[in-house]
Amino acid sequence: MRYAFSTLGVPGMPVAEVLRLATGAGYQGVELRAHPEEPVHPLIGARERAAVRGQFADAGVEVLAVAGYAQVAAARDAAGEEELAHELAGLVHLAADLGAPYVRVFPGGGGRPAAEADADAARRLAAVAPLAAGRGVRVLLETHDSHRTGAAAARVLGLVGHRRIGALWDVQHSWLGGEEPVDTHAALAPHLGYVQVKDVASAEERTPLPLGAGTLPLAAALGTLAQEPVGAHGPVPAPEGTYDQGSGGWLCWEYEKRWYPEAADLPALLAPGRAYLQRLLGEGTPS
Repeated sequence: MRYAFSTLGVPGMPVAEVLRLATGAGYQGVELRAHPEEPVHPLIGARERAAVRGQFADAGVEVLAVAGYAQVAAARDAAGEEELAHELAGLVHLAADLGAPYVRVFPGGGGRPAAEADADAARRLAAVAPLAAGRGVRVLLETHDSHRTGAAAARVLGLVGHRRIGALWDVQHSWLGGEEPVDTHAALAPHLGYVQVKDVASAEERTPLPLGAGTLPLAAALGTLAQEPVGAHGPVPAPEGTYDQGSGGWLCWEYEKRWYPEAADLPALLAPGRAYLQRLLGEGTPS
């Protein structure tokens, strides 16, 4: 298993400092929050993109994903549809330019009827799939907000039926949705790109905690990754080399410092957090 962390945990930090943290704490990858508050986002130019890609290459760290905020299940008028298509394309191009294999998107369906939200999300994701395929990127729908369970996300992904559209399993959101980890994994396994981990005290108190200090079922979730889920093989498996569950896959720690400034600073927690995940997986900690 390979380990990454999200820059949501170190808001605004320059790329060079992020890379020093990654190499110092033993992380092989970084999920880049693609927001204008951050150094890397879709509005930066070609020269800046090339420079960031070079920094990561020089450090021996991978850009795991570009974490965008596009909401593919939201209600939109014609202008909104065009805006969303432009946003999705921009995220795909940014990921490709940085050498990132993944783009993260949200559902954002709000209180819409599920069938309408599912259909719109599937249509929009299918529309960007050819571009993603051409640029060597997978667009991952995160278990989040209106589609926080694996079952809900899988409804959309089954409608899309394209190898370049997949799932990002946010363990906290599937837990908040009342879904058992074994069921989330079974629903998402045919589509799974990677897994986001985190920890909180309770469903009501979501200030981020060090991994293992809260109540999220991290051991149960990680325990599913080496298993072959029964009845979870959809008609469109992930492409060879990107079906990342199990050995060779990615775990990304999304520490929500940006939304909870009172939380402890992430840098000192990174190395112990990686060691905790390794213990859960029975990997041991390298000397």
